[in-house]
Amino acid sequence: MSEVKHGRGYVYAIQYHIVWCVKYRHRVLSGDVNKRLKEILHQISADNHFAITEIESDEDHIHLLIECTPQHSIPSIVKALKGVSARLLFKEFPQLKKKLWDGHLWNPSYFVVTVSEQTEAQIRTYIQNQKVR
Repeated sequence: MSEVKHGRGYVYAIQYHIVWCVKYRHRVLSGDVNKRLKEILHQISADNHFAITEIESDEDHIHLLIECTPQHSIPSIVKALKGVSARLLFKEFPQLKKKLWDGHLWNPSYFVVTVSEQTEAQIRTYIQNQKVR
């Protein structure tokens, strides 16, 4: 279960399951790109003061389980994760631009759902098993 945390005048335990896809569902998240993506996303989360507690990708999409404070908004979290990661991956792996010809790594949409005590273990297992098929 997510740890209950205390703020100034409030108590919270907030978790979200977030999923987004590569533009055109191109299968580019493998090998070094996948490894570097995960490093980048963890760094972005640290810089923005939220935590990624589970992360796994398949070649064309990524799943994250995050914990954040009530001050974080989902759109700002997703914008930071997708925007910075795309910029850095295109810089470090220029071959991605050839596969994604319009200059966008990520599809503009995303999926998000809140996670409860009852669903946390199930969602963690689901994320961990993304590459096991």
